Amino acid sequence: MQTPDDTPMAPAAVPPLSVVALDDDDDFRQYIRGILEADGHDVRTAATPEEFFSACEARLPDVVLLDIKMGRHSGEEVLTEIRKRWSRLCVIVVTGYPSLDSMRQTFKQDVFDYLAKPFSLSELRRALAQAVAALGLGKRPQDRLRQEMGRQIRVARIARGWTLKDLSDASGISVSQLSSIERGAHLPSLESMVAVATALERKPSAWLEAAGL
Repeated sequence: MQTPDDTPMAPAAVPPLSVVALDDDDDFRQYIRGILEADGHDVRTAATPEEFFSACEARLPDVVLLDIKMGRHSGEEVLTEIRKRWSRLCVIVVTGYPSLDSMRQTFKQDVFDYLAKPFSLSELRRALAQAVAALGLGKRPQDRLRQEMGRQIRVARIARGWTLKDLSDASGISVSQLSSIERGAHLPSLESMVAVATALERKPSAWLEAAGL
């Protein structure tokens, strides 16, 4: 499969990513696997939603490349199910039938980017590099967990209109420790996590799931 711009260029400085591509076009699946594996990424492909969800459940990827128009399969329905299962999973939509309406609908479901086929290799690399920069992809699981746990606690605290002092009073965790946790500098102990979650009336399991664990 050829793209409008396949001239050689150095890949963007991104870490190796785990990618799952769902597309009903076998030529495209082979193409995307070849170019991304050449850039050092771990790539799995799926021809059907069933294969796709099986691959994600076995090992959650950093990035999903989702064909939104797949004949008898609905990419929109797959996207809706992705958001039910993994609310923060990075999804990049690819489609051979781009439209403003389709773009609006997908971005309403927190799609990171939208690429119209045939896209260039440089466009795909740029989208992956931007996802890495924005979402911290390619980090070790423990790094992602620290970052996401801190973000989740900060969001829940702010939603209640609490300061760090308020959360400290409610949880028994010091302000300095809470500040360090929210910055992602260190991971709370299980005891501290439960204390904070109880104070915020949240479930620690939801925070772990948001981090892809």
